[in-house]
Amino acid sequence: MPQNRKQETIYTIMMVLVMVYAMICYNISLEVGGMQNFVFVAALAELPIMGVAGFILDTFIAGPLAKKIAFHLVTPGQEKPIFIILAISALSIWFMCPMMSLAATLLFKGGFQPEIISIWIETTVKNFPMAFFWQLFAAGPLVRFLFGKMFPAGSDK
Repeated sequence: MPQNRKQETIYTIMMVLVMVYAMICYNISLEVGGMQNFVFVAALAELPIMGVAGFILDTFIAGPLAKKIAFHLVTPGQEKPIFIILAISALSIWFMCPMMSLAATLLFKGGFQPEIISIWIETTVKNFPMAFFWQLFAAGPLVRFLFGKMFPAGSDK
């Protein structure tokens, strides 16, 4: 886990890129009726804007809130690290999914229109299961593994 602000920023960038890219691929696949090879390239067009949105939302809203609430539920040093990881991850998804779904609704699904609330809710409901399982079973473990290789425990680079 990150030990300083520099590591926290690098970790956040890594997690945002892995999560946002996968979620863009997922949403494009939903729009076109299933996964197709072109989706991987098409997702790259949306990645810069959604990646920046994800980084800002995670850094200033979701991350701090998720940690604050998680540390009321689990106590670092007393709980097994997996429980702390799961609490922070689940709460991050809980905050990020509706916010990122709103950003996607505004930017890619017609913006401000009479049906914006229903489109946002539908988008959030469709995205939440994917975000949850992708984060807990793929993105989270992958990013923690790569981050651990970059910054071994006790490293304060």
